[in-house]
Parts: sequence; structure tokens; C-alpha cells
Amino acid sequence: MIRLEAVYGLAGCLFAIFAVLSALDRANPKRWGNAAFWGLFATSFLFGSHLGDLGNGVLVLAMVAIAGFGGLGIGQPATTSAEERMASALRLGNKLFLPALTIPAVTLFGVLVLKTVKLGGVFLIDPKQATPISLGLGVLAAGVFAAILLRPPPLAAFQQGRRLIDTVGWAAVLPQMLAALGAVFALAGVGGAVGGLVSHALPGDNRLAVVCAYTFGMALFTMIMGNGFAAFPVMTAGIGLPLIVRKLGGDPVIMASIGMLSGFCGTLMTPMAANFNIVPAALLKLPDRHAVIKAQAPTALLLLLANTLLMYFLVFRF
Repeated sequence: MIRLEAVYGLAGCLFAIFAVLSALDRANPKRWGNAAFWGLFATSFLFGSHLGDLGNGVLVLAMVAIAGFGGLGIGQPATTSAEERMASALRLGNKLFLPALTIPAVTLFGVLVLKTVKLGGVFLIDPKQATPISLGLGVLAAGVFAAILLRPPPLAAFQQGRRLIDTVGWAAVLPQMLAALGAVFALAGVGGAVGGLVSHALPGDNRLAVVCAYTFGMALFTMIMGNGFAAFPVMTAGIGLPLIVRKLGGDPVIMASIGMLSGFCGTLMTPMAANFNIVPAALLKLPDRHAVIKAQAPTALLLLLANTLLMYFLVFRF
């Protein structure tokens, strides 16, 4: 059976290759910082389940120290010229999109078909983790397909992957760290503390005030934590379930759905959601690293107001 650990192993091997290539890149004055950072990240994927909480915590602190003290730089892998890439694009045309389309195609096939396949009475892939395993298979299939289609040099894919990950930098690991932070907050009872503060600050029978506290709180916590999924358990445990659902009789499905949408409004307005807002600016080499946030903020605020009104008029009507 293919389990989720195989996907972790695949990712760990990829980052280990990035670490080795970074160490060999003499054109990067910070090559050892890059090698250490991506090497530690690879270690978390390959051996994280064996390191324990303390070991993983020390590993994360080491990564934070490397990034925080400016230890990361952008590598300069050998690549083709702009003219060569243009000639290749003109030659292949729309075929260039086929490797990218392979990923969702294989993922969908895995979720719908492969998770039901058995060999010798054992599932081919773990049905409980069918989506991430299928995604990993899709990435692997896309890489093989691209190599057959483009016939690049053996290390070209890894060098280009390293160039991209160096451009993104520490922001590449931010989603995992923020998701872990959300779990820590939930276990620490932050949601209960938030609920207690809101209960004392707001009249509990005022539906509009409670709904505003939840939707705007979801957006605010998402801006702080950079991840709507991390903010959701905190705000739902503190306001959504005890006040909107239990006390005021609101519909939990509508509350949760619109609540998540409210959190996503916060995603559009925070640099903490680096993979959405900072990475695109870096990849596009925009002079203002917050240009994406500035462009999105007005729309985000309008959507947040709309979500608040939708919840107020719908959550208590069903």
C-alpha cells in the first residue's frame, strides 16, 4: 500500500537535492545557508516522525535562525538563454501545457479510481489519504512526462526547481508553520479565551454584533496567522459554536461556510499569507513587495462586508 509517508519521502528527497545543488553553487555567496536551510527542511520530511516534538522544534528554530539572520540567497543555476526558451516554446506550442495538466488529471484519477483498487486484498493507495497521495503521483508523472517531452539535461528540472524555491525563499515553508501554529492555538485553548472576551464585550443576544465579531474576527485572525484554516478552529471554538450556533440557534453549516469565506478575505490582505501575496510579487519582480495586497484589499473588504450580511440574513433563517 502506498501511504502518505511515501509522499513525504518524495518531497524530502527533492529538497535534499536542492540542498546539495545549493552547496555546489559557488556563484551564490550564501550557498551554505541555502544548503543548511533546505537540508533541514528535507530532514523534517524524511525523518520528522522519528525526531519527536523536541527534535522537530529545534529543527524549526534552526531554520528560523538561518532565515532570520539573512542566511538565504538566490542561487544562479546554469540555464538556457531567453532566445533558446522562446525557440523551444514556438516549437512545442500548446504541448508545453501537457505536463502541467497531467497533475490534476492523475490526481483526479487517483481520487476516483485508484483509491478503490486492491492488489492481493490490499488497497493500492491508502483510501484515507487518497488526495495527497494522488497529488504526489501526479507530480511524479508530470515530471516524467516533461522529461520525455522536452528532453532536458539530467539536472535541468532540479536546477530550475532550486531557482524557483530560492526565489520564494523562506516563504515556501510558511503555510506548514502557520498550520501548525493554528493547531497549537487550538490545543492551548485560545478559542475559549477569545470566546470569553467576546462574551463579556458584546451583548450575547445581539445577533448582528456576534456575527460581526465572528466574520471580522476570522479575517483578523487569518491576517495574523496567514492561514484561514489555522484561524477557523480558534474563532469557531470561541464564537461560532458557543454563540452563533448554541446560544442563538444559528445553522452550523452556513456559519462554517461563510466563516471560512470571511477568513479568506483576510488572506487577501496580509503579508503573512506569503505564498499568495509575497511570492507572486517576488516571482514577477515587482518593485513594491506589497503591490498584490494593495490591489486586493478593496475587493477583500467589500467581500468581507458581503459575507457578514449574508451570514446575518441566512444563518438564523434555516
